[in-house]
Amino acid sequence: MSKLTTILILAGGLALSGCQSATTGSTGRAGEFGCIAGTVGGAVVGGFAGAAIGSGTGQLWAVGSGAALGAAGGNALTCY
Repeated sequence: MSKLTTILILAGGLALSGCQSATTGSTGRAGEFGCIAGTVGGAVVGGFAGAAIGSGTGQLWAVGSGAALGAAGGNALTCY
């Protein structure tokens, strides 16, 4: 995957994740769809960011770490 493709995917994912909002319903909790979308979107963006660095086994660890951190960040932004 070329660097331009990676940058375009990251920019698109970031733009889409910015569309999610932590709106609350009458119960005061964030909407379930927004929570799931934020978590999955964060994992995807983090995984692509991890894929852009390293090579070999190091890249595998970077993808896993990026996906985990991205999911945690997306969850924190949209679920609370």
